[in-house]
Order: sequence, then C-alpha cells, then structure tokens
Amino acid sequence: MTNERIRPAVAADAPEVKAVIDAAFRPYIARIGAVPVPMKADHAANVAAGRVFVVRAPGGAAGTARVTGLVVVEPRGGHLHLDVIAVRPDAHGTGVGRLLLELVDARARALGLSGIRLFTHVMMWENQRIYPKFGYEVVEPGAIGPYNRIEYHKRLD
Repeated sequence: MTNERIRPAVAADAPEVKAVIDAAFRPYIARIGAVPVPMKADHAANVAAGRVFVVRAPGGAAGTARVTGLVVVEPRGGHLHLDVIAVRPDAHGTGVGRLLLELVDARARALGLSGIRLFTHVMMWENQRIYPKFGYEVVEPGAIGPYNRIEYHKRLD
C-alpha cells in the first residue's frame, strides 16, 4: 500500500477490528430490527485469512495508533467482494471512508479483477447516498432472512 496509514490487519488488531465494526453498526440494530451481519463475523478468522485492511489514526506510530476504519475484502470469481467497510463514528467526515474505498479499488486492480461487488441493507440509506458517488451502481435488491439488501457493482476499466 502506498499510504502509510493503511496496512493489512494482524492478529493483535482483531479486538480493535471488532470494536470498530460494533461501533459503526450498532446504531443500525434498532433501525433494521436485527444485529447486522458484520457484528456476528469471526473477526480473528478474517484477519488471519488476510481479508482485513485497517486505517490507523494520523499522527501515531505504525502499529500503535488506534484503528479508525477498516475493510474486509475477498476475491470471488472475477470480482472483489467488499464484505465490510466500517469507520469509527468519531472519524466520520475525516476522509477515512474515501481512503478505504480507494484501497478497495487499488486492491481489485492489483489482483486483476474486473470489478467490486457489495451488499448494503435497504435501511442503511446513508450508504445508498455514498456508494453511487464512488462509481457503484445498483444491481438488484435481495433478501436473506431479515436482511433486505441491495447489491452494488462497480466496474473497473
């Protein structure tokens, strides 16, 4: 990675990965009526598999600053699946989300993949305003149990 604030997560990051995801998704529990899937994930397994990339707060030494945001990504077929993007609520509006989405694009390109896919819950309307600004288009709505989702795709040329 070219940005020194971004790095692959290591085992010691797993508790902070969980903390960031919980903080980012907790407000949605009441809105969607269920615990969001990312809060139930095996964060240590995702870190161990190399699927998690973290952004640390500016100004701290590498490996010592707290994690302010993260993505969980995984190659699937000819695309990169963006499983989770999470930013600490106190870091909203600081460019961390943009930095993470740029990382996802770069990662997909580095892997030679043709695009990126992600899902978001229909009740997470903030995401529905953000993703199109970064080139994502709605593919189709879908549902898995209580998780009414919208699928987005971004083509990389």
